Amino acid sequence: MSHVIKHGLLVADDWRLVQAGEPPADPARAILPLADWLARPEHPAVWLAPDDDPDALLPHLVHLSLIAIHFPVFTDGRGYSLARLLRQRHGYRGELRAVGDVLRDQLYFLHACGFDAFSLRADQSPAEAVAALADYRWQPLGQR
Repeated sequence: MSHVIKHGLLVADDWRLVQAGEPPADPARAILPLADWLARPEHPAVWLAPDDDPDALLPHLVHLSLIAIHFPVFTDGRGYSLARLLRQRHGYRGELRAVGDVLRDQLYFLHACGFDAFSLRADQSPAEAVAALADYRWQPLGQR
């Protein structure tokens, strides 16, 4: 079973990121790409690529349990902007997860932009990343 860092803790990840056009093995626990999600906006989880427009989600934010933002490479900072827009401008309160080429060294800055969950790159140790987060004061989003 894979793990995700959520609210500063390492937890089992029962969500699965689905690629465009791929049928989900468990539709109830699938994170659909925006293009596929638009055909099924009642679905509770979506992922955004860096160049996706988050405005397509606005009428549905209250119903989304999870929005994942994909980082194709760790040097692509557009995901930080998407997170800020969703949290601060649009008031999204559900889980906001960083996925893709996510490194332990980015977690503090990702959290500062609104992410509360992180799926690290395969060569990164989630347990070590959680330990590294202890160096920072972890505040739930509503207390900032």
